[in-house]
Amino acid sequence: MTLGLKLKFCQAPAPMRARPVIGVVKRVSPTKATVLVQGEAGTGKAHVAQALHEASPRRDRPFVRVNCAAMSEVLLESELFGPEQGAFAEADERRIGKLELADGGTIHVHSVERLPAAVQVKLLRVLQSGDFERVGGSETVHVDVRVVAASQRDLAEEVRAGRFRDDLYYRLNVVSVSLPALRQRKGDIPALVNHFIEVHAAAVGKEVTGVSPGTLSAL
Repeated sequence: MTLGLKLKFCQAPAPMRARPVIGVVKRVSPTKATVLVQGEAGTGKAHVAQALHEASPRRDRPFVRVNCAAMSEVLLESELFGPEQGAFAEADERRIGKLELADGGTIHVHSVERLPAAVQVKLLRVLQSGDFERVGGSETVHVDVRVVAASQRDLAEEVRAGRFRDDLYYRLNVVSVSLPALRQRKGDIPALVNHFIEVHAAAVGKEVTGVSPGTLSAL
């Protein structure tokens, strides 16, 4: 259970700073609200997205991830919306995009701040109406998906800098979850240390009861 979030909320005590986040997840999970999770790399954004899905009525439907930082604009648009046959050189057949695969479930859009402008427009339409066209196609596709977006940057600042659409920002930021870096919540370190000791001691069949005070101070 990383940061007390993954997943069963009752399995172990959550670190103090994680408890407000867990409270938000519990309150928001039953709704269809779009959620924006912001925080540096490694703060647990993907775990929050997974927790939101698994605690929601959509838990038995697909949970689909897409990483906006890992692809070019053409590939990202194709990954999200799917290409029609012949839409580009490598599109030798119609392919279902991540949004269609997530129909009825949740899509986790990682590094949403990296979305190109043209793709931002198409995602905004999905959030407004659930409709889009595949790349190179004219048929309108309708999906029912919950979007959990994650950003390593402050999206409000990206809007002010003109790099992100303000209307898309407000559609994504219906519920906001901010995850502080571990250096900002050092009081969580003992609980995390104990958790990882339990996990890894069990995995290797060792009995480990804790760490020395000097080791904890170093951490």
